[in-house]
Amino acid sequence: MIRVTFIKNSADELCGFRMKGHAEFAKAGEDIVCAGVSALVINTINSIEAFTQDSFSDDVQEAEKDVVFFAISSVPVSHEARLLLESLKLGLSGIEKDYGKKFIQIDISDEKQEV
Repeated sequence: MIRVTFIKNSADELCGFRMKGHAEFAKAGEDIVCAGVSALVINTINSIEAFTQDSFSDDVQEAEKDVVFFAISSVPVSHEARLLLESLKLGLSGIEKDYGKKFIQIDISDEKQEV
């Protein structure tokens, strides 16, 4: 299962996410859940980099079951970056609704992060 946890900063703004795991909806190369999630995540990171001035850190740790961590350190988070993160959350929530929590689960961290 893919688990995505969205992170809020001390100003209660969506500022990043942590993604871990594999959907295991189908065999490698045919897993449409993993493909959809990957496309949304990569596009969001690339869009924030291309279309905003926000500072961020990102890290991909393949050795730890494919963990992706992305966090905007700018406070306040720009309107554009917040919109892109909300769009990611909407897209991932749609995949969760269509394919089920067996393959992807979306959470929002209650703990505020200083990034």
